[in-house]
Amino acid sequence: MQAVLFDMDGVLVNSEDYWTEFQADDILPAAVPDANVDVAEVTGMNYRETYDYLEAEYGTAISRAEFEDRFEETAREIYREHVEALDGLHDLLAELGERGVERALVSSSPHDWIDIVLERFDLEDSFDHVVSAEDIDAAGKPEPDVFEYAASEVGVPAEECVVVEDSENGVEAGSRAGAVVVAYRIDAHGDLDLSPADEIVDSPAELRATVLELTE
Repeated sequence: MQAVLFDMDGVLVNSEDYWTEFQADDILPAAVPDANVDVAEVTGMNYRETYDYLEAEYGTAISRAEFEDRFEETAREIYREHVEALDGLHDLLAELGERGVERALVSSSPHDWIDIVLERFDLEDSFDHVVSAEDIDAAGKPEPDVFEYAASEVGVPAEECVVVEDSENGVEAGSRAGAVVVAYRIDAHGDLDLSPADEIVDSPAELRATVLELTE
């Protein structure tokens, strides 16, 4: 494999612990109070697409502006004050760089949020490419578009890319793009169906070992 495409939320940082709580306890009850929406249903989507999805499927009780404002405010708090980076992340990225493996951050989050994470954890020079779903005018995860676009930006066929994801939507997107998918199982998501992935790992150490093995 010539490149590794890392999702951010739930992989590089443990933000899904906080996003899951926010969505389950705050934003979903406010947006669709008459529906019982499982957080997994929207995990991995860009938050603007999440509103579109909820509006189309259930009808929403709050405006788009209020929905987006709540996400923006919560994002700043989560990324600046709460999240921690994946154990061993800097070493993993450095080793991939030494091997000549392209390293890309590929996220549904907007660049403003990604930049907070990159700056806070001193990762600005650790990735060869940073891709946000907002960079393309296409469907978000579980559609494969963002990973297909990232592969083209990296200059490597999707089939020669490893995608590291934690959500059902992200795993499906990577698989549909034709990449080799490593699913990182985290407690925040509970019992997800990650079966479309080529490999499923349960710890930072296992994730690191698997990615390095795939890029030998």
